[in-house]
Amino acid sequence: MRVIGIDPGTAITGWGIVEFNNGTLKSIDFGYIKTTPEQSNAGRLKTIYEDLLAVIKDMTPDDMAIEMIFFNVNVKTALSVGQARGVCLLAAATAGLPTYEYNTSEVKSLIAGYGRSTKSEVATRVKELLHLEEIPKPDDVTDALAIAATHISLKLNVDIQQQ
Repeated sequence: MRVIGIDPGTAITGWGIVEFNNGTLKSIDFGYIKTTPEQSNAGRLKTIYEDLLAVIKDMTPDDMAIEMIFFNVNVKTALSVGQARGVCLLAAATAGLPTYEYNTSEVKSLIAGYGRSTKSEVATRVKELLHLEEIPKPDDVTDALAIAATHISLKLNVDIQQQ
C-alpha cells in the first residue's frame, strides 16, 4: 500500500509518500509546495492544486491521508488553511484518489505515543519509523509523513511501533 500524506497550508503544503510492503514502512519521497505572499490568493491555491496533482500522478498512491483542521484562535489562518485543504481534496478527487482525514492528536498519539507530543518528538519518531538519515524539513513535511504512516497503521491494522 502506498499513501500520500498531506499537511495543508497556504504558504507551505507538506507532502510525503509512505509505502507498506513486506511488513515494513518506507518513505518513498517527500517534499513541499511553497507559495509566496506576492501571489494572489487564487494564484497560491492554483499552485498548490497543480503541483499536488502532478505529485499524485507521478507517485501513484493508493490513498490520500490529510490533516483535519481545527478551529484556531486566528480565524483568518483557519480559513486560509481550509482553502488549501480544499484544493488538496480537489486534487485527490480529480485523480480518483480516496481520501481519509486525521486530527493532529490522533496522529501524535499513534506516532509518538502521546496525543500532546511536541513537534520534535513526532519528527524524531518519524525519522526512526521510516529509517531516514535525518529529520525532513520543514516541519510540514515531517507532519505529512506522520499522517501517511498513521493512515497505513489504521487502515491495515499494523502496529507501526514495532517497525
